[in-house]
Amino acid sequence: MRRVFSVLFVVWVALGCVSLQATRIKDLTQIEGDRSNQLIGYGIVVGLAGDGDSQLSYMVQSVSNFLKRFGVVVDPTSIQGDNMAAVMITAEIGAYARPGSRIDVTVSSIGDADSINGGVLLQTPLVGADDVVYAVAQGPIAVGGFLEGDGGAGGASVQKNHPTVGTISSGAIVERRITSTIVKQNRINLMLLHPDYTTAARIAKSINDLFPGIAQAVDGASVQVRIPNGFQGQETNFIAAIGSLEANPDTPARVVINERTGTIVATNEVRVSRVAISHGAITITIASDLDAVQPNAFSDGETVILPDSDVQVTEFQGGFEILDEYPSIERLTNALNALGVSTREMMSIFQTLKQAGALQAELIVQ
Repeated sequence: MRRVFSVLFVVWVALGCVSLQATRIKDLTQIEGDRSNQLIGYGIVVGLAGDGDSQLSYMVQSVSNFLKRFGVVVDPTSIQGDNMAAVMITAEIGAYARPGSRIDVTVSSIGDADSINGGVLLQTPLVGADDVVYAVAQGPIAVGGFLEGDGGAGGASVQKNHPTVGTISSGAIVERRITSTIVKQNRINLMLLHPDYTTAARIAKSINDLFPGIAQAVDGASVQVRIPNGFQGQETNFIAAIGSLEANPDTPARVVINERTGTIVATNEVRVSRVAISHGAITITIASDLDAVQPNAFSDGETVILPDSDVQVTEFQGGFEILDEYPSIERLTNALNALGVSTREMMSIFQTLKQAGALQAELIVQ
């Protein structure tokens, strides 16, 4: 029996009949130097009620070393590790984080713990790539999952999400500020989140319309802006002023196909050269059945069950859909839907169009 797939229609970034809406410059760019930094640390989670690590050597050694800080000397071989777990802590510290402010941290088990749900992270220093401590993390862990049941022979367990990864909201206190410089030689550099020469030129024009002659598109990824005389010493106010300006980002012609989910996303700039598309299919249906053969009356025969099969071939009518020279993505998808293609077939058609040189867009298959 022919399976009919529901068509997940192509999603447009912008419709051809609607003009592209302007976007704030602050949503299109990032100021060079205004960046986060990654922190990492190794710690111990306690209070796991039997869900922790087994007798891992590095974990029990860590607990033994930790207890020495409090004057308690314990033989590592005597430590039971099932109530504790060795974890890695990761976090990001913003460019303007000050000592005393708090940041979120992620806690991940690195041993064989079943779950860290309900555990508490002991005080853990977080270091940057330069091995300098910038924050200290501690606190109860929130896990967005669970593991119930002990499994094993005759047992069963139920797991949702990942019970060995959790977060601590505002769980780290910043101890040291990471200095950042965004103004260099009385200039700032705006880095485009999605590099494009046309978008960079439009951003520079939008700034120059309000502050003539101060912005220049260096390349497709950055725009250099000179701070005007009236904003000397008030760089924050100037950045806020240009960040609120709007520019029309240019969208590249691109088709993205996700074969795992059956999703197709295309931008409005996609064009197709004059081409004819044919669609047709043959479905073969084979049905198995069992027939009973009865013997004649008053005979010595026996009833016999014989297999039987029914084969049907259905051919669906194909057709050509001719597209005009450089039609829009709306025209293309309307033509494909008129042919009754499924999402998977539509993916194959886009790939074939690209191979034929008729698809004037970048094709990305995930």
